[in-house]
Amino acid sequence: MKNIFAFFCFLLVGNLQSQTLNTAKLDSFLNLLEKENQAMGSIAISQNGKIVYQKGIGFGDNQTTPNPKINENSRFRVGSVSKMFTAVLIFQLIEAKKLSLDTKLSKFFKTIPNSKKITIAHLLQHRSGIFNFTNDEKYLEMAYTPISEEDLVKHIAAYPADFQPDAKADYSNSNYVLLGLIVEKLYKKPLSEVLKTQICDKIGLKNTYIGNKIDVAKNEVHSFGFLEKWEKSPETDMSVPRGAGAVVATPADLLIFIDALFAEKLVNKTHLEKMKTLKDGYGMAMFQTPFYDKKSWGHTGGIDEFSSILTYFEKEKLALAYCSNGTVYGFNDVLIGILSVCFDKKYEFPSFKTIELSEDYLKACEGVYSSKNFPLKISLTRKGKKLFAQATGQGEFPLTATEEGIFTFDAANIVIKMKADKSGFNFKQNGQTFDFEKEK
Repeated sequence: MKNIFAFFCFLLVGNLQSQTLNTAKLDSFLNLLEKENQAMGSIAISQNGKIVYQKGIGFGDNQTTPNPKINENSRFRVGSVSKMFTAVLIFQLIEAKKLSLDTKLSKFFKTIPNSKKITIAHLLQHRSGIFNFTNDEKYLEMAYTPISEEDLVKHIAAYPADFQPDAKADYSNSNYVLLGLIVEKLYKKPLSEVLKTQICDKIGLKNTYIGNKIDVAKNEVHSFGFLEKWEKSPETDMSVPRGAGAVVATPADLLIFIDALFAEKLVNKTHLEKMKTLKDGYGMAMFQTPFYDKKSWGHTGGIDEFSSILTYFEKEKLALAYCSNGTVYGFNDVLIGILSVCFDKKYEFPSFKTIELSEDYLKACEGVYSSKNFPLKISLTRKGKKLFAQATGQGEFPLTATEEGIFTFDAANIVIKMKADKSGFNFKQNGQTFDFEKEK
């Protein structure tokens, strides 16, 4: 289960030349992901402000007959891509002289620790020191229940500060929840109305709004995790993420938004540059992402099992929006594949070859494993012809056998290599490796 935000970074080195988009190869890559149950979602790409590619894969609901296929009009929860919209609304208020980057948080919320020291700039750039409430181990206990503004602010205010304002940067959804509430206070209107009048109506967004309970009849899609089959995820109540992650949109609308942003149709050049200015790696609602010799600006997001990215290659005037409602093959790996095709980089499609191991072999792998250098124990359990893993206090996930003794879980970049005698295994994730031994 994802928190409201999970940001991904793809980084490669080398030189490449921009070429005409190879739509056939992009189609083949996405069709492969769909066929192998590796991803579901929708993508849109624009060049010079004009959409040059759109495609949907997978379905938006599994309890409707027939299952609605994802298409270019499917609407997704975009998670923390919402922060770009919230930041634009804040900068518009600054341009209207109703706010400044130096305005103190105490003007609006006195109960937040250090509110007299925290500025709007600190909130925008994640330098406030306010605890990220979605990092609380009990966050999911509140995620699916409606909450009032008053109770949400009390909840955030109850945590002690992580650090003094401006001492460093550390990502916190709490910052953008508060920024969204400040927008509402200054406009004296709900965020949904302000978003519509100040952004959507101005640039013609027809499929972008603050979400509510998912409604398939409105082309809204559910998100899914994959355990043997796609299983629907619970829905975060949108009164929880608010300005940090409550926007619903289509990829095409996201492209219109970011193209308008970089064309200075939403904020002036000075404030666009503020959004792009990095301090300790953080801009004001934007991050810089390198891909070979190119750089893009934007944000990523994750809420429930939704993952999304909106990013703009300024020099090439190319924008990409990809919204996924189900991911098995790593989201970052999908992005590398998409961008490799976009920029004509030599790229070989992944192989999703699997093998079927005997039940006796899988049974021998069962047990509880621990490591001296890893804080959690990992249990391996056989279910039929499949092996499942579960870390202490975490959800169970399926392992795919790619060779005898080698199991993977691509969604989290996990590779487990069993010892020949099944007494332990090597666990690898995101470049880190740990040796586990079976407990007696």
